[in-house]
Amino acid sequence: MAVCIAVLTKDNCPLYIASDPAEDGLKMHFLVHTSIDVIEEKLNSATAANDPRDLYLGQLYPNEDYRIYGYVTNTKIKIVVIESITNPLKDGDARQVFSKVHSGYISLVCNPFYSPGDTITSQPFLNTVTSLMRGKAIA
Repeated sequence: MAVCIAVLTKDNCPLYIASDPAEDGLKMHFLVHTSIDVIEEKLNSATAANDPRDLYLGQLYPNEDYRIYGYVTNTKIKIVVIESITNPLKDGDARQVFSKVHSGYISLVCNPFYSPGDTITSQPFLNTVTSLMRGKAIA
């Protein structure tokens, strides 16, 4: 189950960070920001062996308490999911979480009242992320 989901701009500014109230919010922010370095490293070391169309970066690094996964869209929007090590996601489930967050972000950007780069406050997007963090949307 995801304990934190974050969406970052191509300049690494947070658009949205949601964490489980039972977790330390400051620690989640720290883990999200440290994962940016790993994401940048993976993007810069992309070789012909890596498919540039594969947006899922996989597990970025493990921590003693969490596993951090990354995803980058074609427009360089970064999505980070942090999950508890006690209740890990399967690789297929992690891909599904990223796909749903990405779809929610696409719907948000298609809204004519949303200005790209603004903090995300859209209720449908918030509902999607909340359901993913509760584990109800993975089926």
